[in-house]
Amino acid sequence: MSIPITLQAPSLDNREAIVDALNRTVLSFDTGDVALFNSAFFPDATFTFGDNVMQGRQSIHDNSFANVAKLDTTHFLSNIRVSVVEGTQNKATITASALAQHYRPGEGNKPGATRLMSGSLYFVDVEKDDTDGLWKVRNWVMKLVWTEGDWGVMKGE
Repeated sequence: MSIPITLQAPSLDNREAIVDALNRTVLSFDTGDVALFNSAFFPDATFTFGDNVMQGRQSIHDNSFANVAKLDTTHFLSNIRVSVVEGTQNKATITASALAQHYRPGEGNKPGATRLMSGSLYFVDVEKDDTDGLWKVRNWVMKLVWTEGDWGVMKGE
């Protein structure tokens, strides 16, 4: 099943179009949808997770997406705030709280399966891409606040 990259009517207001960049990001990780992932990031985007800084969409794909997308996951966003960068109409910042559940591939519905659950804060700089009109991630900083469960889920152990 493929997730549409652009949404049809009703049209999104500017705030919703901005937030859609982050929604496409997390939904691509949950569904393993590479086209949706690519639509969410500029080619030169950065993703910072702890001390690990991934520079470029391909690096984010290889070092994060490829590992997470194969798992049974759900990422939930809340407390989303959007601020358009003063003096611009094509740059904004998003802050959000995220709750993510990660299970080994095929074990998400298995009773008693080991999981890793996490709570994070996302700090995201987005810009509107003039070539396709989509808002996309330029810089994403993920601050991991807490975890519960087995880190082996993420490491393939």
